[in-house]
Amino acid sequence: MMKIVLDTQAMQTIALFERMSGAHVKDCIPNEEQIVFIVNEGEIAKAIGKGGRNIRDLEHMLKRRVKVIEFNLDLTLFIQNVVAPIELREVRAEDDVYFMDAKDLKSRGLLIGRGASNLRFFESIVKRYFPIKELRVV
Repeated sequence: MMKIVLDTQAMQTIALFERMSGAHVKDCIPNEEQIVFIVNEGEIAKAIGKGGRNIRDLEHMLKRRVKVIEFNLDLTLFIQNVVAPIELREVRAEDDVYFMDAKDLKSRGLLIGRGASNLRFFESIVKRYFPIKELRVV
């Protein structure tokens, strides 16, 4: 589990999203293609807004894709939330390595991504909150 450090840009983005949606944002993780927000459990609907309006408005303002993930203290549910909308059959653990069983081949490809980029990004999000060693796809 990493200590979460936010720069001023991330804090401003969080403040903007909280003002727009009224949801409490736990974390903001920007990468090249998108900005990922982690919201508290039970606040995903408020964060997304009616018909996805909050997300659309924020994407327009930031000129980047936005993804919202609902935090959960249950690690397996949190992993499912992180990889959503990709569906998983199950998530199982062996020691500190978590195995995600993809629903089909297309889902497996989306989970891994080119050069395992998606998998490593999902893993970095989970490691911010839980002390895991690795995420793997089976």
